Amino acid sequence: MNVDLLIHSAAQVVTCASPPGPKRRETMTEVGLIVDGAVAIADGEVVAVGPTADLRADFTARQTINASRKVICPGFVDPHTHVVYTGDRVAEFEMRLKGASYTEIMASGGGIVNTTRAVRAASVDQLVAETRPRLEAMLALGTTTVEIKTGYGLDPKNELKLLQAIEELARTFPADLVPTFLGAHAIPPEYNNRPDDYTDLVVEEMLPQVANWFKNSQLAIHNSQLFCDVFCEQNAFNLDQSRRVLQAGRALGLAPKIHADEFTSLGGVTLAVELNAASADHLDVTPPAEQARLADSNTIGVVLPAVNVNLGSTHFADARALIDAGVALALATDINPGSAPCPSMPLVMAIACRYQKLLPPEALNASTINAAHAIGLGHRLGSLEIGKQADLLIVGAPDYRHLAYQFGHNLVERVVKRGKFV
Repeated sequence: MNVDLLIHSAAQVVTCASPPGPKRRETMTEVGLIVDGAVAIADGEVVAVGPTADLRADFTARQTINASRKVICPGFVDPHTHVVYTGDRVAEFEMRLKGASYTEIMASGGGIVNTTRAVRAASVDQLVAETRPRLEAMLALGTTTVEIKTGYGLDPKNELKLLQAIEELARTFPADLVPTFLGAHAIPPEYNNRPDDYTDLVVEEMLPQVANWFKNSQLAIHNSQLFCDVFCEQNAFNLDQSRRVLQAGRALGLAPKIHADEFTSLGGVTLAVELNAASADHLDVTPPAEQARLADSNTIGVVLPAVNVNLGSTHFADARALIDAGVALALATDINPGSAPCPSMPLVMAIACRYQKLLPPEALNASTINAAHAIGLGHRLGSLEIGKQADLLIVGAPDYRHLAYQFGHNLVERVVKRGKFV
């Protein structure tokens, strides 16, 4: 049989293959390892995965690549980012080093609102131009699918502007970009001390406009899902406000997600489970009872250890307990200008292994197949299985565990997206 591409003789092929649904508990340590493995690709899809001898006997390829002494694994999926923004918050970084807390910086007019001012002053073209290098860095580090949130506009006009920037990037950038509306990210200055009024604006004006825009967008034409997220946290949105936003979004066809339990537990995880949210993200202070609820649900738990490192915190989400409880766990960078200016999924894996007690196979599954399920794409990507999109990496190491073992440089040598080298 003729195929477009055959990558063969890999020291290891790790498929991260999973039965329908994400990996949990013991299956988090199963990566589908094939020694001296190969992958055959045609029309942008995986057509075979197996021992090199078998695939070289069965397939004739237009292009062949010898991956001797290297690893082939799925492309990383980053299911939680705020990568579209302008400017930086390096001054706040220095403030934190002098002792200011995240909430103190927010209360002083910094944080999310600081970036909002810059985004409101920027054009779509400027947002696209400043974001593209960040996406290029992520792609070079192996991330082939990126969820991107709005949330730095905080009014109808500028939230739509962020979606337009995501649409333009999705049109011109090789990675899959998945949009999330996060109008309920923070209370903008013009609504200080009026959080209910701002929630009304999100529910009654922003969400209908966003849903209507999305129907006619290139994102919808390419079958992308639009999610609706909310920051359920003190000094942001309380549980009732969060419920209003997510229920209103769901009524308009936007699948729910939630920022929950980053600093305080307000019941956001229980709300996510009640609404069958795609994911509940952060989970730094999630109590055991809510961990158990999450484990008994279809909602993916997403942890973001680069945030803790960047904030200088010694407290991380208890990812080990979450996995042991049965939560389908995913990892993400949370790349943003304030709390996590980090484009690297391998670095996130390295941190999670050292500080959250994940094993290297758990970190890899959390960065591929489970991360894909966190954005509703586990049926299409996140693993090397027949019929799935051919998104894969050639890693310059003889063992996949080096992805978490080494850090500080990039082991990803080549990236394949939809069957083509990028």
